[in-house]
Amino acid sequence: MSFFSKLKNRLLKSSSRLEEGLEAIVEEGGEVESLAAPEPGPEYQPEPEPQPEPEPVNVPVPAPEPEAPETPTELPSMPEPFAPEGPLEVPSVTDHAVQKPGFLGRIIGREAPKTVMRRALDDDMLESLEELLISADMGVDTALRVTANMAEGRFGKKLSVDEIKELLAREVARIMEPVAKPMPLYPSRPQVVLVVGVNGSGKTTTIGKLASQFKAAGKSVVIAAGDTFRAAAVEQLQVWGERAGVPVMTAPEGSDPASLAYDAMTRAEAEGADLLLIDTAGRLQNRADLMEELAKIVRVIRKKNPEAPHNTLLVLDATTGQNAVNQVKIFQQMADVTGLVMTKLDGTAKGGVLVALADQFGLPIHAIGVGEQIDDLAAFDPEEFARALAGAGA
Repeated sequence: MSFFSKLKNRLLKSSSRLEEGLEAIVEEGGEVESLAAPEPGPEYQPEPEPQPEPEPVNVPVPAPEPEAPETPTELPSMPEPFAPEGPLEVPSVTDHAVQKPGFLGRIIGREAPKTVMRRALDDDMLESLEELLISADMGVDTALRVTANMAEGRFGKKLSVDEIKELLAREVARIMEPVAKPMPLYPSRPQVVLVVGVNGSGKTTTIGKLASQFKAAGKSVVIAAGDTFRAAAVEQLQVWGERAGVPVMTAPEGSDPASLAYDAMTRAEAEGADLLLIDTAGRLQNRADLMEELAKIVRVIRKKNPEAPHNTLLVLDATTGQNAVNQVKIFQQMADVTGLVMTKLDGTAKGGVLVALADQFGLPIHAIGVGEQIDDLAAFDPEEFARALAGAGA
């Protein structure tokens, strides 16, 4: 299954919610229109042309002199053609054969004309569209901008649900295109990648998937399990490390994460590793002490390499909706975020938050996750995401 198909299937909550909303909006003030005019019935069709074979019996022919019947109104029993003076309109088997397709076509053979529901794009419809996009966590400003662009040059025109989906997908893709960028790789060895995010956002799983994918691409990777306060996070990283053949550096529970990051950089330099991925503890915006600890890790890393960390990835949980916007603001201040990874798009009906983030911050979106398997983390494709979110076809 292609990643687009998987994305579309797992974004079902978002796309189905939008689709149901669009259908309700169009039906509220729409009208049914025929896609093609129905064919005229048999009563409006001209008489069929006489076929040369067999010759229709209702064509008058001269009456044979020897066999002229005594009573013109009696029909002969023999098969020879008979015609009295003037044409006698007698339906024949040939006549029924010509009429039968037209009659049955009207009853069962002809498909009913296809119809579509369309509604004129007016102020009321635009307001409904804005409310629908806001409910999908696209944000007020972004929703207003998207609907305004969708209406440009189309105000007053009638649109169907499928046509609105195409317009929505096109506009979302336009917003997402500038931020769809893979994580940059630098010649510096090791390239230090700091991974941050709140508790439960999927940081540990994302690090494991990235390590496996970089290893498969021929890069040497070292992982530092910097979430020293959660034994489960360390164990999870060790499982991923064994699976990918990547070393995982750990420290006793409760140890200083900044010291572990420093030691991991020393080991990665000695081994000539291409990448060092550093996990961090889940940070809550209202926990100033934890945020300060993150700032300390950055300061210690820069003592060893002033250019590090080369990438600071913020992992966001799509199910948090508009809270993701606040998380980006906080982490940008504390850790100079360079790119985003959005996880759990398969578990939310609010995938529109990614559109709001792209529109508001313009930070690169490196990857999105739609499941727990290693191939469920993939590079962000704006067009595929837009079409999956809007429920449009591939």
